Amino acid sequence: MLRAVVLLLGLLALGGGAWALLSGALPPALVFALWGVLIVVGTLYERVRYKELERHPGAGWRATDERFIDDASGKAVTVYIEPATGERKYVADERP
Repeated sequence: MLRAVVLLLGLLALGGGAWALLSGALPPALVFALWGVLIVVGTLYERVRYKELERHPGAGWRATDERFIDDASGKAVTVYIEPATGERKYVADERP
């Protein structure tokens, strides 16, 4: 729901930028358009960037001491790291 509201605000800012541009007000048009683009792109990027929890990290991954409760799912999460690259994976903890 919050994501939809933020996207709507971003689209309204883009619309305001287009309206200001058509009215001949270039500086306000740029400000509205810039904020609209940042809000829309940022919100859509966030959707792609934060992936769902994985079930198994795979071979070569080591568990870290970092653990937390995922706000979205309510599940316990263990952070795994791939020592060669430093890549991190967030794995749903299957322990009770």
